Amino acid sequence: MITTRPEDVGLSSERLSRVDAWMDRWVASGKLPGLSVTVNRHGKTAYHRTTGHAHVETGQKMAADTIVRIYSMTKPLTSVALMMLYEEGKFLLDDPITRVLPSWRNQRVFVSGNPLKYDSVPAERDITYRDLLTHTSGLAFGFMINHPVDQMYVNQGIDYIFVNGRPQNPPTLEEMTDRAGALPLMAQPGKAWNYSIATDIIGRLVEIHAGQKFETFMAERITGPLAMHDTGFHVPESSRSRFAANYIPNGKGGMKLFDDPATSQYLTPPPLPCGAGGLVSTAGDYMRFCQMMLNGGVLDGARLLGRKTVELMTMNHLGGDMGSMGKPRFSEANYEGIGFGLGFSIMLDPAKAQIMGTPGEYAWGGAASTAFWCDPKEDMAVVMLTQLLPSSTYPIRQELRVLTYGAVVD
Repeated sequence: MITTRPEDVGLSSERLSRVDAWMDRWVASGKLPGLSVTVNRHGKTAYHRTTGHAHVETGQKMAADTIVRIYSMTKPLTSVALMMLYEEGKFLLDDPITRVLPSWRNQRVFVSGNPLKYDSVPAERDITYRDLLTHTSGLAFGFMINHPVDQMYVNQGIDYIFVNGRPQNPPTLEEMTDRAGALPLMAQPGKAWNYSIATDIIGRLVEIHAGQKFETFMAERITGPLAMHDTGFHVPESSRSRFAANYIPNGKGGMKLFDDPATSQYLTPPPLPCGAGGLVSTAGDYMRFCQMMLNGGVLDGARLLGRKTVELMTMNHLGGDMGSMGKPRFSEANYEGIGFGLGFSIMLDPAKAQIMGTPGEYAWGGAASTAFWCDPKEDMAVVMLTQLLPSSTYPIRQELRVLTYGAVVD
């Protein structure tokens, strides 16, 4: 998988070897099952290594082609799908989504009360495509359950309560969209940053504008052209031997099995192809997506987006950082010093964020502690894969940033 010497792309082999020791320490501690780290610079792979296990109980090793649940790292791909249709002139970013989702008209915003009895006010305007892409739509996420609207999502079957690795008893994508549109918003559209089911609604909009199933569009227009052969909404029978187990902390400093790959619901196509978090992928596949973005929308002759569209997606579209947009309840990134573009977090100020990085870098992570970031200024991308829920358990993303950026020597 490695295609160049680190020194040939401005990286230090000696310094990158620190990543080896870091990976081994985490696995030896019993806190993580296995790790995979890939570093690309100037379009070439300068570092790739795996260690530990894909399945601790069976002894299956973590490998370059191990298939993992990437959860919210699905969101950037879904956002790219919508922006491909934007390039085709299907809509403008500030168009209201009610043009194609008329049942979402006349929405109301929760003010006070409980899930069964509450006060609300009319929404000041309809939700726009930009609101969905930037998580400023006012929608909620049922798995959080720290706001009455979250509980309403659970009550309506938009729950994201994970059983065996997937939402429990999910509706179809069309049904979920209809149910969500009938519930109150948490905030006025455009006024606050809140992680939500917005990217699932984007999946439904892709279906409407493309005139085909969301999962079909993803396969035919994104993962197929990019040769991301192991990326999809389920693991086919031919690939099951490479599918990793998923773990959670056991409360004693170790971990315990959460989703056994032999019985996982990911072995069959889901009724709800979740644009917010439903994909599985591999290190090589996801790095191909990152490299396409760094190349300005093209990889190996397959052009998904124009360069200017990629530039637009990776600019900050908030009025400030995420912390200034209502103190988000949850995010796969820091709030301070980090903005948000059209499907990606955007580094604004590394000093304020207190993490290593470069202004203009875009990134995101997944619930099972996976992460990626793309740095246009350094022409560098990093993909880290493991399988431990939740992503907030250990500071491995921040630690890996220090190690990989510390290896830049040109």
